[in-house]
Amino acid sequence: MAMEVDADDELLQNAGDAEYPTLDRQPSYYNPLDTFKLAKGDQKHYQQQYGDLYFLRLAKLKPAIEALADEEWNNFEIAGEKVRRVDRVLDVRQGELCWVAGTVYMDMPLKPNILDDISKDHWIAAPPPREKYISPTGHDQTMLEDESGRLRLIGPPLQLSMLVTGCIIAVMGTENANGDFEIVDMKVPDLPRQPQRWERDEASAVISNGTGSKIKSNGEQKRTEGGKVAIVSGLGISGDQGDTLTLDLLMEYLLGEACGPSEQAEVSKISRLIIAGNSITEGTPLALREEEKKASRKYGYDSSAYNPAPTTHFDNFLATLLPSIPVTLIPGEMDPANVSMPQQPIHPAMFPRSRNYAAMPDSIEPGWFDSVTNPWEGDVDGWRLMGNGGQPIDDVFKYVEGDERLEMMESLLRWRCGAPTAPDTLWCYPFQDRDPFVIEECPHVYFVGNQPRYETVVIEGPVGQLVRLICVPKFKETGEIILLDTDTLETELVKFDVFESNS
Repeated sequence: MAMEVDADDELLQNAGDAEYPTLDRQPSYYNPLDTFKLAKGDQKHYQQQYGDLYFLRLAKLKPAIEALADEEWNNFEIAGEKVRRVDRVLDVRQGELCWVAGTVYMDMPLKPNILDDISKDHWIAAPPPREKYISPTGHDQTMLEDESGRLRLIGPPLQLSMLVTGCIIAVMGTENANGDFEIVDMKVPDLPRQPQRWERDEASAVISNGTGSKIKSNGEQKRTEGGKVAIVSGLGISGDQGDTLTLDLLMEYLLGEACGPSEQAEVSKISRLIIAGNSITEGTPLALREEEKKASRKYGYDSSAYNPAPTTHFDNFLATLLPSIPVTLIPGEMDPANVSMPQQPIHPAMFPRSRNYAAMPDSIEPGWFDSVTNPWEGDVDGWRLMGNGGQPIDDVFKYVEGDERLEMMESLLRWRCGAPTAPDTLWCYPFQDRDPFVIEECPHVYFVGNQPRYETVVIEGPVGQLVRLICVPKFKETGEIILLDTDTLETELVKFDVFESNS
């Protein structure tokens, strides 16, 4: 018996006449800086002394902090005694009211000791890493040093201020009978000059024109409406099947495949994805030295010492996204890059599929896929962005009480130093001619990846600088990414979660 079927219920139907709009992704105006790139090959040396880095930092920031202190403490008096400036730490005289600038050094017994690293071959078991360097017995001391010597600091301002090794400060007070410097007041360099939006792009246009007149290109005409920048960190790709579902949700969201028409219109405004460190999980530990001696030489890699699944999975993830959205990749502590700061870009050999979207080796323009340094800074839609994979903040955390990550980020900006504890407790390259961690221009957005939770705040500088601080959480633990509006610099949190049945 034949059964009639309604035409609307048939699976095979003719194409309808309805027209669906085609969405174009918002363009990304991207102009990165090479502040933290190192020389390659034989031009990179590690025989230098690391102490020179602190003297370079002091020489760079001392004029700024002295100008600020001189303006603040000029004609300052206590009990009829006028404060005077001294050039060096060892020029301080007992009982004399004065101020001096120098580098902070935190003398903390629980900090890592290089002698422990030398003797680690004789350990039965390595000691567990310390969460904090703060001594419970109160034996920590705060020193101020320069090229002449050190001076121990004491006083109430130390309890009210956040200080770590490597930051440059100016202190006012007197030396007591014990040789300690009792602080009355303290100053930090504070935020540097902040460039205007599009300042660097417009300056480049003037230089390229060669006439000194401003060029107004067609791209500049379209700068009236900005888009959004997605920032994510801590993807933690391991190559196992267990961590693929949330990643697939993120990928489909960024591609506009996991949402309706209204949401697709919002997703199309995301002009760039920034991945801020720890994209893959920690690699498989290498074999012990005794095992290496017994092992026979073989070609290729040893599957017991290297697992290619995380990088392969990550490469496939990027290769799926790149035809639709440009990606800036910042390495992190767990990623296949050098350990010391600044971490250099992850080698394109790790991405056999995604590297097709990268720039050519001798190209001046960045590629659609831009593997950059950690830390990194650059201009996105005219705003100066600066960020890192989290190591500088995680190291500062060990020096101070509490866990106020935004306060630590603000302190780094006001110290004008992106990694103050390098090279004391944070490994870094032994620079001899410059300190790239000195912040010479204040960013509009400062983000730090792999933090415990999402937090954001706007801080203000002495001459009206406004900086958006963003703590980017670990995606593998929270399923959260941050959307930064490039018109207002407001942030939006997007969370991905997988429903797990209790049955």
